[in-house]
Amino acid sequence: MDAIEERKVYRLVLTGGPCGGKTTGQSRLCTFFENLGWKVFRVPETATILLSGGIKFADLVAEEDRSKKKAHEPGTSAGTAAVSASSTSDATKPAVFKDGVPEHSVIDIDKITTCPRCMAAAVGKVGDVYKFQENLLRTMIQIENTYFELGRTSNKNCLIICDRGFMDASAYISKEKWDRMMRSNNWNPVELRDNRYNQIIHMVSAANGAEQFYATEEHSCRSEGVTLARELDYKAASAWIGHPYFDVIDNSTDFENKVNRMIECVCQKLGIDIGDRLSITSRKVKFLVSGPMPPDTSFPAFQDFEVVHHYLQCAGPRVQARLRKRGQNGRWSYIHTIRRPQQHGQSIEVRTQLSHRDYLNMLTQQDDAHFTIYKKRRCFLVNNQYFQMDIYKEPSHPRCKGLILLETYTSLTGDKLKAILPKFLNIVKEVTGQPDYSMFNLSLREDWNNTKKFCYSLHDQDDAEVKTNGHSQKMINGKA
Repeated sequence: MDAIEERKVYRLVLTGGPCGGKTTGQSRLCTFFENLGWKVFRVPETATILLSGGIKFADLVAEEDRSKKKAHEPGTSAGTAAVSASSTSDATKPAVFKDGVPEHSVIDIDKITTCPRCMAAAVGKVGDVYKFQENLLRTMIQIENTYFELGRTSNKNCLIICDRGFMDASAYISKEKWDRMMRSNNWNPVELRDNRYNQIIHMVSAANGAEQFYATEEHSCRSEGVTLARELDYKAASAWIGHPYFDVIDNSTDFENKVNRMIECVCQKLGIDIGDRLSITSRKVKFLVSGPMPPDTSFPAFQDFEVVHHYLQCAGPRVQARLRKRGQNGRWSYIHTIRRPQQHGQSIEVRTQLSHRDYLNMLTQQDDAHFTIYKKRRCFLVNNQYFQMDIYKEPSHPRCKGLILLETYTSLTGDKLKAILPKFLNIVKEVTGQPDYSMFNLSLREDWNNTKKFCYSLHDQDDAEVKTNGHSQKMINGKA
């Protein structure tokens, strides 16, 4: 029975922009985890399934044109308004299509194509195919649920790779239509974005940082094609802003290492020891931000969340356990995290998604030596980099008053790291690894000079001994 409880079912969405390496990455990820002894399911892209059945967008557009024709005939008030609107909107609408199709490839809109990315774009660009999008999402949910259920009944650890996910559709439909679709189907986008999948990985388009590789044997690369690809890439990434475990794999390395970084990213979230098999590593970096906060208009598209952390009692001094409640618009997700010392040079941090009931049960183990931590978390994309900014709120220890910390995962260092940071924030300094900015230490009720619980590091035995022998050498605000 214990073996069944320990089995993992991990739901991963692999998404990305045009020519980002999603297809190759999915194949490599599948092979990697199968070699580890996992069962891997690959959920096909729903658009591909539907389009291969004979759906033609030209037919959808023609049907809608026929239904609207009478309402838009000249001489009627609706027709006059339509002509007026057309004359103004056509002049200002950006020309993202050439000959009715995305620029990056050659598509015959009257024929079935094998490029689902083009079709995903066409869904939102060619005509008003609202009902098709709605049915596509209904089909996607059912197909995914089938694979999720198969994963739960597997006798092995199971990785389920979704070729794009629910929120990807929001990139190709207007916000008004998207909101109407959510309401009419009683879909909660926060729930479907944050709790349906364990992790989202976005593979950045080669058109953004590896332009010389944005070409294939079938498709020639043109400057306007690259421009459109960048637009589609940003839309696809922005659709997932706010997911608690959203990782962006950029083009800062060659393609081989890009795929390796993607695989390593999944392994890190799962707490799997991969040794030195994947050489390029990304690390979490943390920065201290000085207030006051700039106005919301200074930020790119963002999502705000209320976050609550509770530290739990642990059996050993070098293990940390905590609960996290994260919510938006009254909808919450719950995570249990255990941090352990390094093994084979890697930090071990295991996260488990909880039900509300399990969360309440585990709250009974709360450690009274720690304050509950309250934050507002703002998530946004800048320079193809996904950032989380935590703004600490009261009640808290006075040391947390006005504290703002910015985090991201990256393999960049030095000037290259500085270049990707948000210019609209007043970043004071990098504080990665500094114990003064560890949430564990920030939440301690006792003064740091009077406590034996201050944690310098989980990973170094000398540090573990020092923390029990007084605090004369402890860093306070970055100084010894």
